[in-house]
Amino acid sequence: MSYIDGFVIAVPTANREQFIQHARTADDWFIENGALRVIETWGTDVPDGNVTDFRRAVQATPDETVVFSWIEWPDKATRDTAMQRMMSPDNNDPRFDMEKNPMPFDGQRMIFGGFEPVLELNRS
Repeated sequence: MSYIDGFVIAVPTANREQFIQHARTADDWFIENGALRVIETWGTDVPDGNVTDFRRAVQATPDETVVFSWIEWPDKATRDTAMQRMMSPDNNDPRFDMEKNPMPFDGQRMIFGGFEPVLELNRS
C-alpha cells in the first residue's frame, strides 16, 4: 500500500518563483529515490478558522502564503530507505546543500508527517 509524506509551510509571497525552483530541484531527488509523485501546491483559498487553521499551524504572517505539499511513495519501506539516505551525513547531493539550494522559507515552521492511506477513491 502506498505511503504519503505531507508538509505545510509558510512561504513569503514574494518568494513564489524561488520556492518553485527550490522545490523542482529537491523534488527530483525524491523521484530518483523511489517516490511515485510529488505535489507542491500554492494556497489560494486558505481561510482563517475560528479555532485553528493552516495559517496558524505554520505561524504565517500576512505577507506569506501557505504551501501544502505531499510525496507519494509506493510503500513505507521505500520512503524510509529514501529518507535515511537523504538524512545521512554521507549525502553530498548538492540539491540538499543549503548554500547551493537555500530554502526560501523558514523551515523551523514547517509541519510534516508520514501517513498511511486508509481510503482511496478514484474516478474511472
